[in-house]
Amino acid sequence: MKLALALAAAAALLAVPTVSAAGGTLQGTVGPGFTITLKQGGKKVSTLKAGSYKIVVADKSNIHDFHLTGPGVNKATSVGGTGTKTWTVTLKKGTYKFVCDPHASIMKGSFKVT
Repeated sequence: MKLALALAAAAALLAVPTVSAAGGTLQGTVGPGFTITLKQGGKKVSTLKAGSYKIVVADKSNIHDFHLTGPGVNKATSVGGTGTKTWTVTLKKGTYKFVCDPHASIMKGSFKVT
């Protein structure tokens, strides 16, 4: 009986999915001046692990947008609009870029996903 209980407990532990280290919430900001950032936990994003992320973008200017592109991702806020947008994206291995389309030569950033 004890062996059966131990085997059942072990089987239950094996059935629990593992939690990936990737994921979490990223904070994007564009404006009010000529600034664009992407942060996680208050720190600039430079490298992330592949996985699913929630991105909360604060668009603080009606002359800018926040446009994120990369493998399988093409999301943008609108020029002319302001407010907060929330996206859920799956980031795959590769390089991602974020820009303000009207000011892409000066308002841009990128990060790698491994």
